Parts: sequence; C-alpha cells; structure tokens
Amino acid sequence: MTAGEATRARTMKRARILIADDEAAITTGLKAILEDAGYYVAVAGDGQKALEALSAERFGVVLADLKMPRLDGLALLSELQQRQIPTECIIITGQATVDSAVQAMQQGAYDYIEKPLNADKLNRLKALIPKALDKYQVQETNRQLASKIEGLTHYGELTGQSDAMRAVYQVIEAVAPSTASVLLLGESGTGKELVARALHSKSDRAKGPFFALNCAALPKEILENELFGHEKGAFTGSTNEKPGAFEMASGGTIFLDEIAEMSPDIQVKLLRALETRQVRRLGGKKEINVDIRIVAATNKNLHKAITDGEVREDLYYRIAVVELELPPLRERVDDIQLLANEFLARFAQQNGKNITRFEDAAWEWIMSYHWPGNVRELKNAVERAVIMARGTTIGPGDVIPRHIRTGGNLPAAVTIPVGATAAEARQQLVLRTFASTSGDTVRTGKVLGLSEQDVRAELRSLIERNGAPAPQPTAKAGTPSKPARPSSPSSRAPAKKSPGKKR
Repeated sequence: MTAGEATRARTMKRARILIADDEAAITTGLKAILEDAGYYVAVAGDGQKALEALSAERFGVVLADLKMPRLDGLALLSELQQRQIPTECIIITGQATVDSAVQAMQQGAYDYIEKPLNADKLNRLKALIPKALDKYQVQETNRQLASKIEGLTHYGELTGQSDAMRAVYQVIEAVAPSTASVLLLGESGTGKELVARALHSKSDRAKGPFFALNCAALPKEILENELFGHEKGAFTGSTNEKPGAFEMASGGTIFLDEIAEMSPDIQVKLLRALETRQVRRLGGKKEINVDIRIVAATNKNLHKAITDGEVREDLYYRIAVVELELPPLRERVDDIQLLANEFLARFAQQNGKNITRFEDAAWEWIMSYHWPGNVRELKNAVERAVIMARGTTIGPGDVIPRHIRTGGNLPAAVTIPVGATAAEARQQLVLRTFASTSGDTVRTGKVLGLSEQDVRAELRSLIERNGAPAPQPTAKAGTPSKPARPSSPSSRAPAKKSPGKKR
C-alpha cells in the first residue's frame, strides 16, 4: 500500500456513517459489518430520528431505507437538501420500489442498494461507501475553502470581493499546497503574475525563491540563457559561468509569463527539464538537479496555438495540470470601486497629494467604461488622474483618457468635452470602436460586450445629440449593400424634437 493509499484508508476508517432503517435485523447486521471495517456507525429507527441526528452531527454517508415510518427515504433526502445538510445518501430499497430509488438518485442520492442484502450486495455496498465518502470529503473541503474566503476583499496582493474573484481565491487555496504545474489564462492586465505570487506564497515553497520571466520580452538566445544559464567560454564574451532561472529558483517557483511566445526549440528543452528535473547549462556537460514548480501564463488561445504549431501539445499537458482562467474587469464590476479607491489612496500617498475621493461624475464614468485593459488600465488611469488633479477630488476630466475625451481625429461634431458624462463617454467609445471595425456593428458589440441593438441605439443617440450624419455600416460579404441615405435635412436628426413627434 502506498503512502497515499494508507492516508486515504485512515481517513475512510475515521468516517462517520448513519444507518436509517426501521428493521432491527438490518441495522444490527449492517452496523456490525461496517464497524468491523473501521467506520464509526450510528443508527436511527426512522426518518425523523435520522434527520435529527444529521442536524446535530456530521455524517459522511447516510444509508437510508426508502420505506420508513414518519419520514421515508425520499422525504429525508428532500429535507437534507432544503436544510443544506452535507452528507451523501445511499438508498436501501426493496425490489418493488427500484423505480423510486432511481428517482431518489435523480434528486441527488449517491446510489442505491436493493434488498435482500446478500453477500454480493454487501460487497457492492462496501465498494460504494469509500467512493461516496471521497465525494463528501471533496465537497467538505470546498465548503471550508468557500467559508474561509467569504467576505475577503484581499488575498495576498490580489484585490476583489466579487464572486468571480472568490472563485479564483478558492482555486488558489486548493491548488497552492500541491506540486502541480498551473497554467494561468486570461486577458492582459488581469493580474496573472499576482496570482502566481499567491500560489507561491501559499505553498510549501513560500520560503524559497520566486523567479519571474516574460518569454515575450526576451530574444530567443537571451531567454535560453536566462532559463538554463551558461558555462565560462560557452560563447564570445562569456567570461564567467552564470546559473539560470531553474538553478536560482530551485526549491521555489518559476513564473513563465507569455509562454506561448517561446520558440519551439526552447519549448523542447523546457519540456525535458520539467520531465527530468535536470538542466544543462549552455556549453556545459553535466546535468544539474533542480527542484522547481512551474506556473505559466498566456493571453493566447492555446488550443489554437497548438493547432497552428506555435505550442507543443506535450508541453501544454505538462504545464496545464491545473488551468485557472482569470476574469476580465468587465466581468467583476463589483470590484471596480474597491480597486479604484485603493489605487487612489496608494497614489495620493506616493505623490504627496491630499486627494480624498472621486466626484460623482467621475464614478459614473468609471463604472460605465468597458476597461479593455482590465485592472492594469484602471490602475494607470487612477495614477494619471492623481498626478494631473489640481484639487482634493478626482473629476471626470482627470480620469477619462485623453484619446477618449478629445476624440482624436474624429469630427468636431462627435468630440466629447472635458466635462463628459458617462453616457457621452460611452457613446464616444462605441463610435471609436465602430470606426476601428470598419462599421461592423456586430463586431463592435462583441468588442464592447454589447448587443448589436445597443450599439445601434448608442450611435442613433449620438447622431441626434450632435446632428451628425449617420455612420454607414460596412456591407458584409455576400450581402448586397444598401444605397447610402442622402445627406439632406430630412436624413439628419433635428437638434431639438418635441416629445412624440415623428421624424
């Protein structure tokens, strides 16, 4: 028996089981058999007593007879679910009620056993119980993790209290103590390096080094040297030996950002290092043992990159033992105000400014903006606003980026003034995206997370306010283009319009 199997066996033997049945002969026999197997076993003579016992104590598994006085097996299962009492329920049923047992499984029971409980049925039950207890233990661990992170606003260097971020915290909490390689996915600016640092700090390697490399920022030769090091004389100018990241991070964690940008030949060497836990320096002849954990990250679609031959499939499976996708800021709106206030306090202190809050108009814009650059863009916007602000508050003119506030090369008719409202800034963003997609309202909607109808509504509203000609969507392939509307007074929205008056 392996150490893991021995630990599992000890866990199973400590587990608590409740037998709920009104037939004394069955409960007495089952109790003796399960106690001989090392389980703690309690007995309830009917469904109501079983519910009371499960409400008072924790049992990993309940063996419930389908037909019991006061509360039958189905009713007991229903009560357990309504009261959110954690346990796994195995139904014991007579042959005449097998259909009801199947119904119980559809309602959440783990499995069922038919009477009479002969030797074969008992052997099946003995095999079912450890599996049911495994499921209970996993769910119990998840419940404890969820309880631990409930109400958290910070986790390591990460900030957020939205459901999306709590889900991230829960995965980190579960995965960090293991030795598994982790692949972080998500858009640029979502905080992948902060997650990598949290995985390191929550692991048994926390006292070891954390080494971060951006694979996209270094040329191939330099990246290889940074990873594996070199011996003296390995190439022109190498007057001294140099250990690589694998050696320097031994006993700790290496974070490889933008790993999809790594050249194929370096991917081969990386894969070998991960499989053998050995590296060879450039120009070296001996293998050096290393003890590292890899956390990798990318904002690319890795499955497409594998298909296109950019990433080796065997490397992907080696680094993606656990995948964790980080949510973009637009999917964690509940965190925006928390993040913005934290950045405001940090940068005000760093810059020696007495800036205490955002004005309401600034908040309106911040909360309505799409933030395509995610947390990094928000952080930079607040830092810039703190530096540029002249008073003790941040206004919309301070926080709205200049290229959105001024409209760049757009006509003056659609330029947003410094005192832009959230609605005006939103319309400006829609218009600029609409222009960048060559007038494709569908693509504009996808980029901004809006429906095509919403995009068209924003454009109409902008036209009505400015009296500008309507931007014409580009005709799609295979679709006959419609003739442009004449630029006449009848085709332009009036500057003012009486309520209910038709155009």
